[in-house]
Amino acid sequence: MSIRIGIYGYGNLGKGVELAVKQNPDTELAAVFTRRDPASVKTISGAQAVSADDVAQWKDKLDVMIICGGSATDLPVQTPMLAEMFNVIDSFDTHANIPQHYAKVDEAAKKGGNTAVISVGWDPGMFSVQRLYSNVILNNGADYTFWGKGVSQGHSDAIRRVKGVKDAKQYTVPVESAMEAARSGNNPELTTRQKHTRECFVVPEEGADLAQIESDIKNMPNYFSDYDTTVHFITEDELKKNHSGLPHGGFVIRTGTTGAENEHKHVIEYSLKLDSNPEFTACVLVAFARAAARLNKEGSTGCKTIFDIAPAYLSAQSGEELRAHML
Repeated sequence: MSIRIGIYGYGNLGKGVELAVKQNPDTELAAVFTRRDPASVKTISGAQAVSADDVAQWKDKLDVMIICGGSATDLPVQTPMLAEMFNVIDSFDTHANIPQHYAKVDEAAKKGGNTAVISVGWDPGMFSVQRLYSNVILNNGADYTFWGKGVSQGHSDAIRRVKGVKDAKQYTVPVESAMEAARSGNNPELTTRQKHTRECFVVPEEGADLAQIESDIKNMPNYFSDYDTTVHFITEDELKKNHSGLPHGGFVIRTGTTGAENEHKHVIEYSLKLDSNPEFTACVLVAFARAAARLNKEGSTGCKTIFDIAPAYLSAQSGEELRAHML
């Protein structure tokens, strides 16, 4: 029997989930829930679009709801609300607020007898589990995480809110010399500015003050002020032609030592190179939807993270198949 999936939110990530469901024969898309007029939403697969206001009517019609809202304002509200009604998955990625989000979702999921999995994607998510594995293996060492080169959707949105900006894309770029220093095994202390640069491609509004826009971007706290930032002013056509995609990726590096006098150096490195950030994240979400459905059938309720779920729960293959071909 197929796992019946609902998608809550139909932007880039929601569309990615729809495509990922098509690649997993044991899942099926039951409905897409949207805050827009459902009549105006045409899904890729032809799946039914439903008003988000009617989501409670689907309480017993779905196995898992995959929530595709933003971490800033959507998921802190949506995930606890939906966890009372459904098994849910989200990609909440505000690292500092994960403990608070976990607590709220755990309470709601237990109240509804459901299973919730939060903060799955590639970071947090796949990078998180790699950090954990490498830390327990090399417990005498140091961690380094580098992101990019890739489009940061949050930073791009921040630029678009600057006065005089019509449109923009921002790329996070890891500094090669910093990555090589991390790989050396010498455990260097690297500042935020030393690890990444930010490159901005900005379409200004007609007559806008370019110098003021550049200053506003470079001095924006929490986004650009701690980084070496380059601002390029381009046309709308150039933006569409050269910067329409959503690539991303990154590296998790753990260095450590072993031996009686720490004489042996070791490096663990995990990397991702993604043509489409939302489509890759969507594939992770669908795998964990399978896990949530299985765990709930076993009677496990409450909130989980990637740390709590055994890898076998993610696969459509049986334990026998995994032991024969993957182990």
